[in-house]
Amino acid sequence: MATDTTARRNVALLTAAQAFLGAQMPMIFVLAGLAGQSLASNPCFATLPISLIVMGSMLSAQPLSALMQRFGRRAGFLVGAAGGATGAAVGAFGLIQASFPIFLAGSLLTGIYMSAQGFYRFAAADTASEAFRPKAISYVMAGGLLSALIGPQLVKLTADAMVVPFLGTYLAVVAVNVIGASLFLFLDIPRPPVPDRNAPKGRSIGTLLRTPRVAVAVICAMVSYALMNLVMTSTPLAVVGCGFTKDSAADIVSAHVLAMYAPSFFTGHLIARFGVERIVAIGLGLLAAAGGVALAGVDLANFFAALVFLGLGWNFGFIGATAMLAGSHRPEERGRVQGMNDMLVFGFVTLASLSSGGLMNCAGGTPEQGWNAVNLAMAPFLVLAGAALLWLWLNGRKTHAAS
Repeated sequence: MATDTTARRNVALLTAAQAFLGAQMPMIFVLAGLAGQSLASNPCFATLPISLIVMGSMLSAQPLSALMQRFGRRAGFLVGAAGGATGAAVGAFGLIQASFPIFLAGSLLTGIYMSAQGFYRFAAADTASEAFRPKAISYVMAGGLLSALIGPQLVKLTADAMVVPFLGTYLAVVAVNVIGASLFLFLDIPRPPVPDRNAPKGRSIGTLLRTPRVAVAVICAMVSYALMNLVMTSTPLAVVGCGFTKDSAADIVSAHVLAMYAPSFFTGHLIARFGVERIVAIGLGLLAAAGGVALAGVDLANFFAALVFLGLGWNFGFIGATAMLAGSHRPEERGRVQGMNDMLVFGFVTLASLSSGGLMNCAGGTPEQGWNAVNLAMAPFLVLAGAALLWLWLNGRKTHAAS
């Protein structure tokens, strides 16, 4: 469509940003838990650096959303890249000083980038037509395919490149942010218009959360992202704890991130054809399959298969929930809805990440027992999201029958 010319150009830039700047997330997720394990006095706190990244993302979601609502997407994304560079630099200093508190401070700042990256998918929809919107979101998410290849390979090249373990990786993350930030200079997304005094203000957050479609979209996004993070955070610890190498852990995380983003080339088409509710339901089913495979054994094949299912489940569940949310609010509510959604999502992900280290290192006497505890913890939340989705479907049928 001719009206989507600008949207397609923006999608190309955001996809490149997702690929290059996004590479820092698998880099950090592969090593942060291992670095935390080496720096923390208590192994139960090994995944605390990852938890603080997610907490930083949660805390910065609303301010970033407000910043972009006032000054535009470019400003918010540049702030995100600056946060990523600063966080990695502070983390590197923490490694040099062998200081866990300094390393944690860097992790918290890294969360600013993670939060900004979460808005790439919404930015893709800003200039897109209604028909192109689901595809725009999924194309940007597909940029993660390259990040899945770039990130773990950079870990292999840099993790042991310096005397201080992992220092080279954190310095590489600084460079990724500085170079990648230049992409946003070419972004063409108009600033949201300053609302007229008499313009509609939109619904309050409380009213929005009582709207069935908004509420279910938020719940499914929270569960999909949190469970993915819960399991992925512990994966490097479980792989190394079960006798495999850091390179094996990096390869498994790479396969996982590929599975997270590979379906994005057609997720939008599937949503358009089969409906968003069915795609989210498939995502929840795949997350359940990931837990089942992980509980079946701790061979490398089990780790690979479980993490691939986990990535696929996240893709269908989270992108589906994002598309559901994007079609459930008015233009004047955009900043409020997106900030609220990401604050709730990353708040729940923070709790999952905090729980991950405790379950993995302190719920049993062996790595195998800890890994089983992590995967069993998925069950009640999958039931919650599945029940919410079923309720929305039944509510929709009732409304349709009444009309």
